[in-house]
Amino acid sequence: MISAPHFFIGIPVIASISEKLSTWQVYLQKRLPYKVWPHQEDLHITLKFLGAVEDDVRVSLQQVLQSMAMPDSFSVRVGSLETFGSKTSPRVLFAGVEKHQVLDELYQKVEAATDSVGFSTETRAYHPHITLAKKWSGNPIAIESLLRVKESYQNEFYSMPVHSMVLYRIHPSKSPKYEVVERYNLERGE
Repeated sequence: MISAPHFFIGIPVIASISEKLSTWQVYLQKRLPYKVWPHQEDLHITLKFLGAVEDDVRVSLQQVLQSMAMPDSFSVRVGSLETFGSKTSPRVLFAGVEKHQVLDELYQKVEAATDSVGFSTETRAYHPHITLAKKWSGNPIAIESLLRVKESYQNEFYSMPVHSMVLYRIHPSKSPKYEVVERYNLERGE
């Protein structure tokens, strides 16, 4: 039996920022032992991972997202290197995304929209980020290198405008692997 395609809702990273973060990746790839380095075009801020979604549920979700009252466009600061996971084998390396009231509002609206069509509500606190690498394959000595690299990026920040969110389909065997299914524009604001 063929499983349903996987989807997620996210904020695309604009080209100028993804180019800068891709430059980070090129530099870091030579210094840090991660197995997976996402393609520059796949960089995003996740709002909600959906997993396998049947066509009828996807159509219902798209209708809910199309009718959702969107907040005004806004900007967030992106930068600094951080990790998720244990200190000795951090599973994800990412660029931090500042906490922002409108980003949190958008996240809450997406949670309500997905909940209304049957997706489970996320129980963990929302921690916006842009994944740069995952699947650590190093040893404790490599951690020293990671700490030095993280320190050197602590003061690099970029302002990124957010004008839309996207429903993405995941194609695991392709690169880039995320396909835009539908884009939802935020309000223009002032």
